[in-house]
Amino acid sequence: MQIRLTEAEYDAIERKFQNSGLRSRSEFIRAMIFEGYIVHFDDEKFDKMYRLVGSISNNINQIAVRVNSTNKIYAEDIVNIKEGQDKIWQLLNSFQSKLLKLKR
Repeated sequence: MQIRLTEAEYDAIERKFQNSGLRSRSEFIRAMIFEGYIVHFDDEKFDKMYRLVGSISNNINQIAVRVNSTNKIYAEDIVNIKEGQDKIWQLLNSFQSKLLKLKR
């Protein structure tokens, strides 16, 4: 069997082979064909998660500055952080369920 690859495609396969720990390219390619998976994740969900993490991080920094200057923490601050954390967990659970379906 022969396939044609662009230089970029060949380089990508070579990098993955080098990182695989397998002894030969043939072994690597057979493993990918017979045991590998193609997984597509929505970039928008990753971007959303990054924004949520950044937002929570900014909220925590603002709370820390206020607590350091006033020695007070407000319940609504904690609620906002928990809501953001719940949204992140929902996205992570979605990714996890997709990955777990691959094992079946």
